Amino acid sequence: MTLGPVDWAIVLVLLAVLTYAALKTRRYAQNVSGFLAANRCAGRYLISVAFNMAQLGVITLVWYFQQNYDVGWTSIWWGLMEGPAMIVIALTGWVIYRFRRTRALTLAQFFEMRYSRRFRIFAGLVAFLSGIINYGIFPGVAARYFVALCGLPERVDLGFGSVPTFATLMVVLMAMALAFVFAGGQIAIMVTDFLQGVFAHAVFLVVIAFLLITIPWSHYQDVLLGRVWQGQWVLDTGVTASGAAPPAGQSLIHPFRLGNEANFNPLYWVISVVVLFYGMRAWQGDQGYNAAARTPHEARMANILNGWRFRVLMLITIVLPVAIRVMLHHPAYASAAEAARGALDGSATWLTSGYDQAPTDALRSELRIPAGTAVLLPAGLLGLMAAAMLGAFISTNDTYLHSWAAIFVQDVVLPFRKRPLSTRAHLRLLRLSVFGVAIFAVLFSLWYEPNQYIAMFLALTGAVFVGGAGSAIIGGLYWRRGTCAAAWTAMIVGMSLSGVGILVKDATVGAWLGENTASWWGAIARWLHGVHTDKYVTGQVLTLIAILAAVTSYVLVSLLGKRTDFDLDRLLHRGRYAVDEDRVTEHAGSSGFWAKLGFTREFSGRDRWVTWITLSWPLAWTVVFVVVTAWNLTHDVPATSWLAFWHVWTWAILAVGAAIVTWFSIGGFRDLRAMFRRLREIRADERDDGRVEH
Repeated sequence: MTLGPVDWAIVLVLLAVLTYAALKTRRYAQNVSGFLAANRCAGRYLISVAFNMAQLGVITLVWYFQQNYDVGWTSIWWGLMEGPAMIVIALTGWVIYRFRRTRALTLAQFFEMRYSRRFRIFAGLVAFLSGIINYGIFPGVAARYFVALCGLPERVDLGFGSVPTFATLMVVLMAMALAFVFAGGQIAIMVTDFLQGVFAHAVFLVVIAFLLITIPWSHYQDVLLGRVWQGQWVLDTGVTASGAAPPAGQSLIHPFRLGNEANFNPLYWVISVVVLFYGMRAWQGDQGYNAAARTPHEARMANILNGWRFRVLMLITIVLPVAIRVMLHHPAYASAAEAARGALDGSATWLTSGYDQAPTDALRSELRIPAGTAVLLPAGLLGLMAAAMLGAFISTNDTYLHSWAAIFVQDVVLPFRKRPLSTRAHLRLLRLSVFGVAIFAVLFSLWYEPNQYIAMFLALTGAVFVGGAGSAIIGGLYWRRGTCAAAWTAMIVGMSLSGVGILVKDATVGAWLGENTASWWGAIARWLHGVHTDKYVTGQVLTLIAILAAVTSYVLVSLLGKRTDFDLDRLLHRGRYAVDEDRVTEHAGSSGFWAKLGFTREFSGRDRWVTWITLSWPLAWTVVFVVVTAWNLTHDVPATSWLAFWHVWTWAILAVGAAIVTWFSIGGFRDLRAMFRRLREIRADERDDGRVEH
């Protein structure tokens, strides 16, 4: 079905609320630090909910929908390997705590403070270029999602003529995101992202409950255990009555029977753990949040709370794609499946008409979930889902527009100026840069043809910066011996290897190089194209190679070069360099063993309770992971047992998710009131505009 009057009314009401909230923030973003970092006035719950929503965009959801349609609940199991890493990161405030202590407004500003102005400009330029290429597919993915969800035609008739739906929809969506950034910078972004987060997570819980209640669990069993396929019962011979065989070699419920799955296998999750540590806050798509916390301790507590998003609030990315898989393949939903496939074929066909070729598998995997959602959900609930997804689009895109525009102005343009800009001129330049990033993203999406899974494209393009930046960040914050030469080397190595990876994994470029280049370069090109066709050399694997090379080069250059001992106390404003407004009341009882675990004197009694409650979850599941994995490696556990486990697990996570949404919403609204009170009282320093005084 398509959206009806009730559905459109829900969407419009959400837009009205968000617009009103954004306009209320205009008076507080009249200085650079307010526009870039909300004058560092945000509390932990506000940051956690808003930051999670900024990361939970349409493109992120489509990424996980693609992944989990292919691997189902198995991704959850192997994702538990991240539990210990998340515990360590949360307790220590890994990178986040120390970065906030630098009081830098952007990552590259920190690079100038730690290394040099030239490195700041170079790193800022690399971050900006890789970032806007990575961001370039966001509008297109979102527009394609809403085309399939709403069943939109190829062209829209305006009475005086028709316009292309895809391009028009992108422009309209980007205009919404632009309006929020222009209204109040990071303050407006954070306020609207928070409201969208509360709304979207509540909607997702309702949708999950609806899918689990209205689709009998026996139907999930029939499809996931391979008893039916494409509307027909599977015979004892392993084929349907028509002779079509279901895919063999991989399970969506048994994590130890992934078979031929190459993209999202255990290796993918092992590398994810490495990237989690190495790339912490290296990716700058949401850089405004890195500096927005009221104090370094609030930044650490927000990161501790962020873990709940991955543990419970992403349940929608499992249940919805699996439910649609059931609908498409179970005979009880034959008519609905036919309608969904018809809508999918129609959207895929006209969306690829400009490329003069058939829809790619990657494109069809993007459109499958929204086309299925439009059939599965009834009126009203479909409108809520559409509104939640629209909120997800706005929250990510306003954040990314703000981030890449700020990086370009702060770290590429301003370091060349001998005199600082006036506040008014500075803000005007920031808004102009935001507009330029939006124009680029729309044009890039019009040009880009989906030819690989979103997760792999984002991993590769993101690694162009993160591959080297992680070494410069960690080495700069934690190692006095790290040198400027080492930072340069790591950035160049990581950037170069990631750039090669993009060429390798692009089918069009790889094929062209292999077929049209002569001599020794032609041989190399053909070898690279062979790497492209190797299903095990994924974007994730190439990202790991870039990271390892960058780390090695950073350490070797630092050790082999002239010895330096950088003053980290001054960089981190410790001891005699401390800043009064960043101080936190110290409490008794947090020393010795507990301090080494991460419970410093900055933790109050309530902070310790919140931390223990939050971290007990991944700790418990880590124990379960180790025990059950060991058992499965020595015993033949049937798929039926795993399916029963996932049934209980899903309902348990749904219940915990409801409690988390309630808890975080209450805390977030308290932080929201407190932030506006601080914004009214604070006297912003006009010199706090990202400059580094040498």
